[in-house]
Amino acid sequence: MQDELLYQMQHDFPLTPRPFAKIAEALESTEEEVLETVRQLKEERIIRQTSAIFDTKRLGYRSSLVAFKVPEERVEEAANIINAHPGVSHNYLRNHDYNIWFTMAVAPDSALGLEKTIDILKEQTQAEDAITLPTLKMFKIKVQMDTTGRRAKKEKVKKTVHKEILLTDAHIAVIKALQKDIEVVPEPFKNITEELDISYDELFDIAKELKDAGVMRRFATILNHRRAGFGANAMSVWSVPEEKGEEIGRQLAEFSAVSHCYLRPTYPNWPYNLFAMVHGKTQEECDTLIAEMAEETGLTEYGKLYSTQEFKKQRLVYFDDAFKEWEKEILHS
Repeated sequence: MQDELLYQMQHDFPLTPRPFAKIAEALESTEEEVLETVRQLKEERIIRQTSAIFDTKRLGYRSSLVAFKVPEERVEEAANIINAHPGVSHNYLRNHDYNIWFTMAVAPDSALGLEKTIDILKEQTQAEDAITLPTLKMFKIKVQMDTTGRRAKKEKVKKTVHKEILLTDAHIAVIKALQKDIEVVPEPFKNITEELDISYDELFDIAKELKDAGVMRRFATILNHRRAGFGANAMSVWSVPEEKGEEIGRQLAEFSAVSHCYLRPTYPNWPYNLFAMVHGKTQEECDTLIAEMAEETGLTEYGKLYSTQEFKKQRLVYFDDAFKEWEKEILHS
């Protein structure tokens, strides 16, 4: 049951008053057994967090993937400086001359802006060089590890059309609440309804509005990949002719083991414009999959960047005062 449970919770966690009972029903189990299993998986740190996953851009934040070239002897210090920024959610050491790779976001009301913030971090870390790689086109973002080992190697990626939405105070209050890790109890959303003084129906109606608008991608469980048995991840990077970028991007996105697939800019010192994050149980498994991707697309110029150390991995906390506090400290230093 555990493998199927993990797969289902990654897919779409039920937004109902008793979600674990609903999961138990689908697994032909009991609510008590599911709760006990989830608590154990949390204790073993296989489950990182169960919460809403929001679209940074649709919330008005500006973001980018960033790569720094940092001397080996300064890597740890540089990583700590980068991690101190509240807009850094992921930060890894990778096997490349550009060795520190992180995702950076700044709030809609940022006084410094994205580019200036990256420049400041470059100066603080004494990085020798930096590449800023914003998303030009997103083909897929779906972090769902196949814990069952029974899923198909390929999957169709659905195109979705989102409704426009003007965020109200009520929306923002629900966003702040749903971005937090839930308690593993029969009614994990009860405390939110009490804090916001709203009913279950009102809470889930607002959550549905956010999802229909693409502001909330989904409510789901995030795993600690290595502890869940997926010991390797490779950021495969591809040099694709501009006129074929969309076609091949959609092609790579159909591989189930690909969690993220984006088109990004190129530079004289960086020829790769298509990025596909691949997850596998071993590096050999990732290598095999990337070779299949190359054969299927006919691409010959590509690279594989493996993460050798995780410096930071956590959900971005939206509408957090920490963003203003970081900028205030910088502006007054």
